[in-house]
Amino acid sequence: MTMTHRTILITGGNSGIGAALARALLALGNRVVITGRNPDRLAAVLADTPGLAGYALDVTDPAALADFPAQVLADHPQLDTLILNAGIMEAEDYTADPVSTDVADRTIATNLTAPIHMAAAFLPHLRSRPQAALITVSSGLAFVPKAANPVYSATKAAIHSWSQSLRHQLRDTSVAVHEIAPPLVATELTPGQSKVAAALPLQDFTDEVIAILSRDRIPDEVLVDRVGFQRRAEAEGRHAAAFAAING
Repeated sequence: MTMTHRTILITGGNSGIGAALARALLALGNRVVITGRNPDRLAAVLADTPGLAGYALDVTDPAALADFPAQVLADHPQLDTLILNAGIMEAEDYTADPVSTDVADRTIATNLTAPIHMAAAFLPHLRSRPQAALITVSSGLAFVPKAANPVYSATKAAIHSWSQSLRHQLRDTSVAVHEIAPPLVATELTPGQSKVAAALPLQDFTDEVIAILSRDRIPDEVLVDRVGFQRRAEAEGRHAAAFAAING
């Protein structure tokens, strides 16, 4: 499978990594459809990038999510690739009194529950396509967590595990399952993150991911070089050092 001349749906494609991948995949000759929770931001991305199609969608709204697949498939019956990118990252404080679970609830709903529901809704159609792909987006923090964002890190660890299980279950179908695990990238996933010196520039990240997705054989895990520090930490016996470096 190659990532050209495909019809691709990207959730959370109106900003950050999602928008960058949408533009890059469009440039490769794909038909690209994006979703965004913020209608104004979505409209701005669509206006700025002719050729993109898009839908306003809050992936945590069960009613909206229930109606969405039928609408998309009616408009784009050739859909064969789903990139589950939408996500949020917020800090939590478990030393507070009382401890609020508002952030945890929002994060689980957006980062874990919504991708599961989206995959469940689209997989019957994807299985009907001769070559299809379901691509999840986890994080380097799935492998070495950031203590200030415990539930975000946990949801990404869950996405990694879920991706492995989906890949195994779908091994005899036409649907390939891949996982993109970004390192710290210069986006506004968190306020000011795009200005952090240690963050990988978004264009560099996108170029490296697109190069991997353009291979004749796409690996199960789409890993840029920078994320190897986290992905291989435990296997290389340096998880504690990596955790200290991220949380120091």
